[in-house]
Amino acid sequence: MSVDVVIPQVGESITTVFVARWIVPVGQFVAAGEPVLEIDSDKASMEVPAPEGGVVTEHLAEEGDEIEIGAAVARLDPAEGPAEPAEASAQTPAEAPAASGKKQSGPAARQAASQSGVDINAVEGTGTRGRVLSKDVRAAATQSAPAPVAPATPAAPTDDDALVEVVRMSPLRRTIARRLVEAQQTAAMLTTFNEIDMSRVMALRKQYQDRFVARYGIKLGFMSFFVKAAIEALKEYPAVNAELRDDSIVYKRYYNIGVAVSGPKGLVVPVVKGADRLSFAQTEQAIAALAVRARDNKLTPDDFADGTFTLSNGGVFGSLMSTPILNPPQVGILGMHAIQSRPVGVDGQIVLRPMMYVAMSYDHRIIDGREAVSFLVRIKELVEAPERILFEV
Repeated sequence: MSVDVVIPQVGESITTVFVARWIVPVGQFVAAGEPVLEIDSDKASMEVPAPEGGVVTEHLAEEGDEIEIGAAVARLDPAEGPAEPAEASAQTPAEAPAASGKKQSGPAARQAASQSGVDINAVEGTGTRGRVLSKDVRAAATQSAPAPVAPATPAAPTDDDALVEVVRMSPLRRTIARRLVEAQQTAAMLTTFNEIDMSRVMALRKQYQDRFVARYGIKLGFMSFFVKAAIEALKEYPAVNAELRDDSIVYKRYYNIGVAVSGPKGLVVPVVKGADRLSFAQTEQAIAALAVRARDNKLTPDDFADGTFTLSNGGVFGSLMSTPILNPPQVGILGMHAIQSRPVGVDGQIVLRPMMYVAMSYDHRIIDGREAVSFLVRIKELVEAPERILFEV
């Protein structure tokens, strides 16, 4: 009797997902709990595991198809995995124990190693406790394969069409595009700008950076200062931390700060939950952990849930000025930019200071212009005098 692989629930507001990539082809064995396919939602990418071990007999969707939550996406025939050889002499090179000890692996991974001639004990496993998965074996086989030699061409093509590459948008990129357009169509979005003198923060980081790294194992960055400043400003201007529901304004007394990070499939905004209860070190650690999970495609729907305000740091890519787009249903977002030495007037003198332009986009349906400007000025005051963040004054 066949078993269905179904699309799991990935978030309260998500009803469909996209098939991003089939990990296990038809006809291949997959162990219980190992991933069969990868799916994309408007929140994140995630893998769908096999409910039990068996051979995949049918794919019910193609890569790129949109599938409803709870729908069957593949079928497999329950079966035990390929048996381990009883005698060492019968073992293939991929199955032989390494001198330093045999790697933990599933039947599918061992089968893939045998077929591709990869030494499974030399493969870095990404599963639990370093367990080698079949995808790890395939990746190792791809890396070890010789690069194909392109045939020489007598001359450059003259047809313009030959110089054009058409690549279908990934499901996640299509969803990001749709949400960004919706944000601009449904909100009365405006942006106000200011600039911040980063001298005090930079001096503070320089003074305590070595001690901070020694104690917490992570560098003290700029983001934690802005997270803390944003929280204090949100407490003073609660409309910026609110949400519009039909004809009602929902004021939120908790502070879950979304931090835009770059992942392999685009920009995503995971959330630092309860950021007002975290120290500077805990804030830095939380942001770093989210960034690593984004890079490794390990973010879960819960990482994106319940955000109340967002910070986006285009400065890490060299952006000097930009207009951030709202992340619905949030009504405010702060854009940070590159730090540059610029001449400014201080006590009647023109001096060079490390300056950062900041941008605050907001939904004018809830937030008045005066509130938005005052909110951004408050962030400027707090970051320029970071001790005020510590004393909440």
